[in-house]
Amino acid sequence: MITSNKTIVEQIVAQCLHHGMKHVVCSPGSRNAPFMIAFDEHPDLTCYVIHDERSAAFFALGLAQQLGAPVGIVCTSGSAPLNYFPAVAEAYYQCVPLVVITADRPEEWVDQGDGQTIVQRAVFGSHVRYACSFTDNEQNSDASWYVQRETAIAFNKGNGEWKGPVHFNVGLREPLYLRSEAQGIVGASIYSSRGEFRLGKQDLKVCVAGLSLPKKMVLCGQMNPDPKLLDSLIRFADDHAVLVFVENTSNVKNTRFVHCIDRLLNVISEDELADFTPDLLITLGGAIVSKRIKSFLRKNKPKMHWKIGNEFPFMDTFQCLTHTFQTDAASFFSELLSVGYPKHVVNYGVKWKQRDFQQIDRLPAVIGNLPYADLSVFELIHDFLPENSVLHMANSSVVRYCQLFDPIQSVQYYCNRGTSGIDGSTSTAVGAAAADDNRLHVVVTGDISFFYDSNALWNRYIGQNFRIILVNNQGGGIFNIIPGPASTPQREAYFEAHHEHQAADLCKTFNIGYTFVDSLQSIADAMADFYTVKPGEGAKLIEIQTPGLENAKILDDFFVKMRTSKNNM
Repeated sequence: MITSNKTIVEQIVAQCLHHGMKHVVCSPGSRNAPFMIAFDEHPDLTCYVIHDERSAAFFALGLAQQLGAPVGIVCTSGSAPLNYFPAVAEAYYQCVPLVVITADRPEEWVDQGDGQTIVQRAVFGSHVRYACSFTDNEQNSDASWYVQRETAIAFNKGNGEWKGPVHFNVGLREPLYLRSEAQGIVGASIYSSRGEFRLGKQDLKVCVAGLSLPKKMVLCGQMNPDPKLLDSLIRFADDHAVLVFVENTSNVKNTRFVHCIDRLLNVISEDELADFTPDLLITLGGAIVSKRIKSFLRKNKPKMHWKIGNEFPFMDTFQCLTHTFQTDAASFFSELLSVGYPKHVVNYGVKWKQRDFQQIDRLPAVIGNLPYADLSVFELIHDFLPENSVLHMANSSVVRYCQLFDPIQSVQYYCNRGTSGIDGSTSTAVGAAAADDNRLHVVVTGDISFFYDSNALWNRYIGQNFRIILVNNQGGGIFNIIPGPASTPQREAYFEAHHEHQAADLCKTFNIGYTFVDSLQSIADAMADFYTVKPGEGAKLIEIQTPGLENAKILDDFFVKMRTSKNNM
């Protein structure tokens, strides 16, 4: 097998393969040429070429989400690694195993005025699980041992119980393009023992004390689908004193759970807070979208708060953390179900679900009487979403609107809520669709997010299974929804950032099918063809124009009517 003539490159590639990394996204350059030669020539690796490093890194993030395995990204030196940073930070907080390989100039040339040379060592700082720097200066047994040891540690850190990105910075000297027969270097790992989770004596005391409390709330953040966890949560919710709050991005769905947190908290009055405040809060998963539940729990603190998970075990989102259990949530709840404790007749969970059912019954009439705007558009998008598809939600107003509607059982939901940025939503969705071409992947995005990440369309991996729904309200609609910006004279120019960009022109440039609609009827008429996969057709985009100025008032009216259209129970 042919590979780069640089031993250190062959060794790192062998380590990547040994630790389960079989996909790599390459961005063209010169200093990284040895890696691209080695990756491309290896028969067990799948390579993608994406020019824009920012888009490439988010594309890799989407790949890793769907593959459930480490994915590599490799770039040249200089400013190129800095373009990776938004996706690296997102992967860090989403706990996704990206393997970031940055080619570097020889270390003695850093800060000496040489082209494409910056300080790359540990450039991602605290946003990676592990970082190491290498050089091709020496090729001896000690140098080989060091590379093998450091990369093995990195993979243990980045793809272990607490996953996340790792960074290999590699100084390479010219010549860069020479090839040779592979030396047959074999990868090696450092075994790390991980015992099966069991509740110890002190754990059991804590669990009995918490479970004996009469009002128990489980709050699920962003997660990948997990059938074992879902089964355990359903069984745990058999206790009428238990409420399970989930969001679309939690990817756990059941009629016993409450799926639309903001919609439900909207009808809890001030004089009812004591009855609805939990005694025990159990949190699991990643980021929570709802700002209302954060405010609710910070103001109405439970007596105990257990955080479940290996990732960020001491993250105290609600300012009331009392216990942390460092294990996966499925194992924890499986153990918890075996704990005996006195049951309460308090129907805490039932009380919440009664209000939830009331809101579900109220929703069609309230939505049906609202004028055409973002809210009614999102309801229609939800109605037409195909079964067994994957929905990718952009940030800001898009993900918040989506949380107002109960998730579809067969649909999986994703959003870049690690850092909640708008910079890579489409690129991430493109990567996910490239890894999973058996299902339809749909990204719903706002106009600012879409144009900001327009280079997501600049690659050859967008297939027939990819759809873009662009909700264009001519600016950053979130700044009309959240308190503060709407009252400032700078709102329109500096926050909403109105524009006159044309999505149709981008679609023509990148050969994406394009449809424009601006009413509920025209949306409904276009949806069947939009989702149909026809021979010879590629990806499609539908641009839905909505009245930007009216959206905030209509959303406010929605919440008022959901409280007042009928008497509360």
